Amino acid sequence: MAEAFFSSKPNRVIATGADGVERLGPVNAAEVPRWAGTATFARLPRLDEVEKADIVVAGMPWDSGVSYRPGARFGSNHVRESSRLLRPFNPAANISPFKEAQVADAGDIIGNPFNIEEALEMFEAGAHELTKDGAQLVTIGGDHTIALANLRNLHKKHGKIALLHFDAHLDTWDTYFGAEYTHGTPFRRAFEEELLDTDALCHVGTRGPLYGTEDLEDDARFGFGIVTSADVYYLGVERVVQLLRERIGDRPLYVSIDIDVLDPAHAPGTGTPEAGGITSRELLEILRGLRGLNLVGSEVVEVAPPYDHAELTGIAAAHVVYELISLHAIGATDQPASPAAGVAGTTYNG
Repeated sequence: MAEAFFSSKPNRVIATGADGVERLGPVNAAEVPRWAGTATFARLPRLDEVEKADIVVAGMPWDSGVSYRPGARFGSNHVRESSRLLRPFNPAANISPFKEAQVADAGDIIGNPFNIEEALEMFEAGAHELTKDGAQLVTIGGDHTIALANLRNLHKKHGKIALLHFDAHLDTWDTYFGAEYTHGTPFRRAFEEELLDTDALCHVGTRGPLYGTEDLEDDARFGFGIVTSADVYYLGVERVVQLLRERIGDRPLYVSIDIDVLDPAHAPGTGTPEAGGITSRELLEILRGLRGLNLVGSEVVEVAPPYDHAELTGIAAAHVVYELISLHAIGATDQPASPAAGVAGTTYNG
């Protein structure tokens, strides 16, 4: 009779990075099939399983700031479940991120679902707790309101932050029904709180109708540039990456990705879908083109599984988080770009 084996105590891959340090990686897929066991992001170790993490993934499962379809409160675990098929080596970036940096899943930071301002304080406190020893944080939302908490935390350490905001919408509106803190207002509040470097801000992928021309006038006054989804189509990824890199320079950078930046064909599971978005391939390639920038934090938000189909949105979001982790890991190693990596991607033969 075969010996019983329990997925609650799996063997994890242990890999040695270029710096000679051994790091605990994902569950060994040869021993525990990918659909089995507790879901952490990419089947990585929990934070309490490692001595110290360089990169921490944390959920912020909360959607009390949404203005249309709710459901993003379930996004964090949906993305974790959708990440089971991710593998340790990223050929497009030419890095094994889980080998070169210790990456761990901290579980979820909890925010008060009935008090938005208190929830923001709780998320900021949780982000501070996870980054106070120097770890970089990648958060999975939750709705876009949480960006304000993450920017507040980063501002304490880095001062004013450069921002690349991937979204169908501007998220610089003033109020909804008199409420100042919603998923449509975080970057206006961040501007008012002087958290942002106004020489290094850009929306990417915006599209769709607005309330009026004053939306664009306010946005320009805050310092934002705009690369629309149509710009990505007509200019191409390589030119867009060049423009973004010129705008950001070497400033400390936060990358905030609302999954609705993707066309609903690629990401139907979101709260405020807009037709005419960029493709998942375009988004991944733009992110790969940010290699070497001074990335200090990142997030993926607005995954709403009640509207997802066949994990289309969850899988797209999981791959986006994986690319963000890879960027953080590259920054930690100061690894130069590979001729086979970056905007052009990697060519496979056979």
